Amino acid sequence: MSGDLPPGARAKNFRHVGYSDQGGMPGGTQVMVHRGHAYIGKKEGVCVLDVGDPRQPRALTLLPGHPNSWHIHLQTHEDLLLVVDSVDFYAQGAGIEERQYYGGSIAGVHSSLFGLRGRDFAAGMRVYDLSRPAEPRQIGYLEVEGCGLHRIWYDGGRYAYASALLDGYTDHILLIIDMSDPTAPVEAGRWWIDGMWHAGGEQPGWTSGRVALHHALVADGIAYGAWRDGGITIVDVAEPARPRLLAHRNWSPPFGGGTHSCLPLVDRDLLVVADEAVADHCADQIKYTWVFDIREKTNPVSIATFPTPSDQDYCALPGHFGPHNLHENRQGSFRSSQTIFATYQNAGLRVFDIGNPFRPQELGYFVPPLPDRMVGRRQGQKPSTHTADVFVDGRGLAYITDFNAGLHIVEYTG
Repeated sequence: MSGDLPPGARAKNFRHVGYSDQGGMPGGTQVMVHRGHAYIGKKEGVCVLDVGDPRQPRALTLLPGHPNSWHIHLQTHEDLLLVVDSVDFYAQGAGIEERQYYGGSIAGVHSSLFGLRGRDFAAGMRVYDLSRPAEPRQIGYLEVEGCGLHRIWYDGGRYAYASALLDGYTDHILLIIDMSDPTAPVEAGRWWIDGMWHAGGEQPGWTSGRVALHHALVADGIAYGAWRDGGITIVDVAEPARPRLLAHRNWSPPFGGGTHSCLPLVDRDLLVVADEAVADHCADQIKYTWVFDIREKTNPVSIATFPTPSDQDYCALPGHFGPHNLHENRQGSFRSSQTIFATYQNAGLRVFDIGNPFRPQELGYFVPPLPDRMVGRRQGQKPSTHTADVFVDGRGLAYITDFNAGLHIVEYTG
């Protein structure tokens, strides 16, 4: 299928290029496109697709993960693929539901808790060799004492940066990983918000919400961290063993929290920040994508929000409505400090112009059709679109994942 929209899809200034159900294994969260191949992180492992012809993507294989773990986030650079291992909090017997997972920090968390005693799972980071892109080969592993990693940032250089749920902390913190020997990655440093190290006697300074690092993106030795209900931090990580806080800003409450992803645009001294919607029908408030002025790293100032999609009443539709991921301007991909691609869950993929950062404008959108069926823990729920991640390649093609439907490839035409 190419050009014409799939039945049930909606679009403005986008054309549909290709689609894959990932070899009958739809679903997935994060997608990386590298040397003509797409790597999609799923609960079950990593789907590998040949996207050399984006009109006809071909599923090649599944890199299996541990059955009791998540493998939903990953990174590629040159000949390396990094994949997270994290305990499956929603697994039968774990005792965690979605509203609990997002509802508050898991004080006193330990890898032996949550009904996981006797359950085998993997916690850490897998390293694969991509010298043969269609046939990734595992060459290294970083094991952590705890429940595992959630997100990673690695765009070359010596260090990778991960959100890690380690024993002794209330929730995910920043873990800095030395990748100088990819076959034997090691910890180089860690940082957390004061109050998170409960094993060290620290007491949380917050009374509600979930303070946990979701993702940190690093540029020029500065880590821009998104901390769910804890807002953002700007941390100097030039010396990994001694990270140094420059600024911490939190707007939850009164806003609904869920701070999910940061995109530093260092050439313009701007920071784009997306707050994730985590409940159906906007039950956790309308969430926003914010623009910060970061000319002074110790004093980031919010100057605007992206326009909220309004082409239909998305709060009334099934599923979550609101921001999720941002295309992250990786090396070798489409890179722009003015045109921002963002996923909005049941509102699909959105593209915005921030030429005037005080007045962001929406340029177009692509909303995929409803999935044929719901998969995983969403089985039995009313069908809903859930556009999770976007990667825009050097040709300007956007690859978007849907939790239940697979991979869509679209092109912005505006």
